[in-house]
Amino acid sequence: MQKVGDMTLKIIGAESLGVRGMCCQVSFPGRRIIIDPGVALGYWRHGLLPHPAQIAVGRRIRGDIIDALKQATDVVFSHFHGDHIPLKSANPFQLSIDQLPDSFSQLSGWSLSSQGQRPKMQARFDDLVTLMGDKLRAAEGVVDGPLSFSRAVPHGAADSGMGRVMMTRVEMGQEVFVHASDIQLLDNATIDLILAWQPDIVLAAGPPLYLDRLVQEERKRAWSNALRLGEVVPMLILDHHLMRSSAGPEWLDTLSAKLGKQLYCAADFMHQPRCLLEADRVQLYESMPVPEYWHEDYFSGKVDPEIYWEQVVSQGWDSLQ
Repeated sequence: MQKVGDMTLKIIGAESLGVRGMCCQVSFPGRRIIIDPGVALGYWRHGLLPHPAQIAVGRRIRGDIIDALKQATDVVFSHFHGDHIPLKSANPFQLSIDQLPDSFSQLSGWSLSSQGQRPKMQARFDDLVTLMGDKLRAAEGVVDGPLSFSRAVPHGAADSGMGRVMMTRVEMGQEVFVHASDIQLLDNATIDLILAWQPDIVLAAGPPLYLDRLVQEERKRAWSNALRLGEVVPMLILDHHLMRSSAGPEWLDTLSAKLGKQLYCAADFMHQPRCLLEADRVQLYESMPVPEYWHEDYFSGKVDPEIYWEQVVSQGWDSLQ
């Protein structure tokens, strides 16, 4: 947990912390805001289910999100993908609505509008409404004291077909924090909006470098927009899609060198080792083989993934790569 003026920022879940997500907690006198309380692991990647070490970390972070929600006053949903919200029909590696604390339904809820959503996303919004009732508010363009929310902006590039997301601005005194979920730095107008908010610290999703469909022009645009933010924003944290492959850390470190200042991933900001378990799933399986029916045994509660994570910790992550 890091102090930013009168605010305290804690990043709970992100790819550099071992899971898919962008969950964080912003605290200041009278408010404790949880943004994007979701977590996931890629169900299949490289033909492999999540490694038990990943599952152990994911389980811990789910617990951290639940604990944070118990103390929260507000909860924000930037969009309705399964690594950003609790789900009614969660898979074993996501946060289930059934796991939420009883106090969740009494939180002040702020959400992307359901307008124009695909049926699956609409259903997820409806599940949240069922849970929270009129405590959940469509918040695009809304200002509530120190909290303000953007209009809907593209999830990635404007023509990506991936829908829209809502960004969050939190102001406390002279300090401004912006949470820019899943923007991927691929829409110039979205970057303009962030800069107009004059933030002191930004947590944003970087580009998905691991996707072949991310064409060269988009890669150049993401780099240019990262430079635009890095030149102005005192503290820039880039994670999520960016840290889903081994190319992400190199991209971030090269960008820092170009700017002549440190940029951060979530793990850097939280003073933790970079732990890119999604990027290194194949290496995990090679370093720590998994019995053929281990996952079936895990789903039925017969095995504990913690012993695999203890092996990572005891041997050091670098030794397993």
